[in-house]
Amino acid sequence: MASSVEAAVADAHRREWAFVLAATVRVTGDIDLAEECVQDAYARALTSWPNSGVPAKPGAWLTTVARRRAIDLKRRGSTHDRSMSLLVRTTAKDPDEMEIDVEANGGEVADDRLRLIFTCCHPAIAPEAQVALTLRLLCGLTTVEVARAFLVNETAMAARITRAKKKIAAAHVPYRVPSVEELPARVDAVLTVVHLMFATGHTAPAGADLIRRDLVERALDLGRMLHALLPDDPDVTGLLALILLTDARRPARVDGRGHLVLLADQDRSDWDHSVIGEGVTLVRDALKRRPPGRFALMAAIAAVHAEAPSWNATDWREIVGLYDLLLAIWPSPVVALNRAVAIGFADGPEAGLTALDALATEPVLAAYSYLASSRADFLRRLGRVAEARLAYQEALMLSENAVERDFLEDCLLRLDG
Repeated sequence: MASSVEAAVADAHRREWAFVLAATVRVTGDIDLAEECVQDAYARALTSWPNSGVPAKPGAWLTTVARRRAIDLKRRGSTHDRSMSLLVRTTAKDPDEMEIDVEANGGEVADDRLRLIFTCCHPAIAPEAQVALTLRLLCGLTTVEVARAFLVNETAMAARITRAKKKIAAAHVPYRVPSVEELPARVDAVLTVVHLMFATGHTAPAGADLIRRDLVERALDLGRMLHALLPDDPDVTGLLALILLTDARRPARVDGRGHLVLLADQDRSDWDHSVIGEGVTLVRDALKRRPPGRFALMAAIAAVHAEAPSWNATDWREIVGLYDLLLAIWPSPVVALNRAVAIGFADGPEAGLTALDALATEPVLAAYSYLASSRADFLRRLGRVAEARLAYQEALMLSENAVERDFLEDCLLRLDG
């Protein structure tokens, strides 16, 4: 029984953390206190559910417990000196008047996720801290996981998150979705957060599974909400298209034994073609705006892959051209890496290897396993087996995802064979 309850609590953490925390922040006006109350609720679940059973709606149960804990603390006044209304709640109520029935307020709880993400992405906070804080709070990622997503060490990321929380407190950031006039200045940071959330779920930085479905689905949910809020924003449209077109390949990315299947080897009949159709329509809409933004260009690249009938029919020239446009407006080392890989398929492995080696001194890519694994693949195709083996071993050393590690180990075995 204990193991099943622990599994249910873990599942509730993956699925419900954002809802529970966002709703509790509304009550506390204090992010740190809200985190404490939510953690208390999950701890109570571990002791209560073995006796009472796992509730039909764990998220509602956890939200009710966390908010009651927060309201109790506020009634006793034990947090007044500490919080001093760290967040300005535009819908603030007296604790005795606050609604606890989460079942009756499901829409409010869902909206609170948008309030939380816009709060974390307030202009008063440094851009890199906005993204880190939102991944920590909205996704429930550990500081270690957020650090991996940013390719920085854990200590630096912990300091970044702490500074962001203090900035929110000092600036008395309002806990609300911005007005129409304020949105343009806030949207890019929010889109960056949602994109990183999706990327972290699409290929988990660590763990036993290749995909974290909870993060993928959360990012898709937020993407749809943002598109409903800003239907005419081409960047919002582009991001939603990118998520749809990339996630449409999910059923084919892992085989029946849980092994990684590369894009070149995937059964394209397993892709969700209705989702691809929706994504392609959105891409065309996003590209109407000139010049196209980064999310529209990334979505266009995903659309080229999605519409190719086979790997060999992929238009790599078009993909390289799209990466050229993307690099011009978003000079990211990871984009440069992806472009180098595309060059390797457009012009051959020697050209790809040359483009990859030009990135060898990029500090951001020093601990990035995909640089090493991409070099290994090009070296293997060139017949430079000894160098390929070293590159695969480097990639294996840098990777902490079990599925990817198994794939790299298989590559080494095939190389030796």
